[in-house]
Amino acid sequence: MRQPAHLALTCLLALAATLLAQPAAANQGQAAQPLPVRIGYLGYRPDPGPLLSNVIPEPADAGLQGARLAIVDSNSSGRFLNQAFHLTEASVDSPEALLQAAQAQHDQGLRLFVVNAPAASLRALAAALPDSLLFNAGSADDSLRSSQCLGNVLHSLPGRAMLADALVQFMVVRKWQRALLVVGQTDDDRAYAAALRRAMQRFGMQLVAEKAWTFDNDQRRSAQADMPLFTQTTEYDVVLVADERGDFGEYLPYQTWYPRPVAGTQGLTPTGWHKTVETFGAAQLQKRFEAQAGRWMNDRDFAAWMAVRSVASAVSKLRQAEPRAVQQSLLSEQLPLDGFKGRKLSYRPWNGELRQPIPLVQPRALVSTSPQEGFLHPFNEMDSLGYDKPEVTCAYP
Repeated sequence: MRQPAHLALTCLLALAATLLAQPAAANQGQAAQPLPVRIGYLGYRPDPGPLLSNVIPEPADAGLQGARLAIVDSNSSGRFLNQAFHLTEASVDSPEALLQAAQAQHDQGLRLFVVNAPAASLRALAAALPDSLLFNAGSADDSLRSSQCLGNVLHSLPGRAMLADALVQFMVVRKWQRALLVVGQTDDDRAYAAALRRAMQRFGMQLVAEKAWTFDNDQRRSAQADMPLFTQTTEYDVVLVADERGDFGEYLPYQTWYPRPVAGTQGLTPTGWHKTVETFGAAQLQKRFEAQAGRWMNDRDFAAWMAVRSVASAVSKLRQAEPRAVQQSLLSEQLPLDGFKGRKLSYRPWNGELRQPIPLVQPRALVSTSPQEGFLHPFNEMDSLGYDKPEVTCAYP
């Protein structure tokens, strides 16, 4: 029996709709399974010991909050790129526990890590996780960037050499040519002082005297009596202080023998990030961070945020999260990164350190940003901060 023409047409249209729906349904099924990007956060900060002047300690969740915010930011864009970012967190109280936490995350399949830990722990993690990519968001150790490179590590936190170069460039511009250097008692203080000496030699500043701080008295009671006599020496233009832990440096400003500015770990301070950085969209980042964490964003928070955002940028380009591919993409210098600092950032292929401008701040104001105008470089002015390619003696990556 012959079907009516309109019935045959209806059947053909139904069949066509079914065939067209099949690939659409398949595509919908694929879209429902976004690319998972799993990142581990590993945090360990040793006990700083008794602090004599640092009455405002670093937040216990420094670094972690930055990584959390970056996951939120990455998922905001990842939704449109069919990518889903997840953070697995571990904040522990010993180097041994850090290694155990790292191994546990590795056993779960994680191969991308943000590490907020001292240099010794970072070295141990890099050796224990050779198939992974680690982002250093906690150690400013210069040897990791100059003589003891770790091939599977990128540094989103600026090293001491970058910070010292940024500070000394500003002092040279201001014609503060003569410096008194005061050095604390810890290994970190001595490392910071070494970076300052290197920068002074590099940019032509004169070190008129260097003094080691050996007092253990409470400067809250005796700074007015002790500091002027302690800083009495050949005339200087600026007092440089290396006191990373905050034992005495806060009591140098306004107590020096000559009425001179104080800079370094206290006074005018170079840092990777600070509350007073507000231009180039940074104010919006600051507000979102404060809404999440209930405090100001610091340099370790920014370094962890930058690490996660670096991964997100590479994954968006590669459409995969394999650690070696991510590292190669970031080192290619063909993937400029946005860090709300007015310049496109990138990782140096000779040591894995993030090129970035360095804010120079006092506690409640941004004073300047380095590199300073006039400090040129054949390829990238930001490479006038920190270890340039000819200065690095280790093979990387």
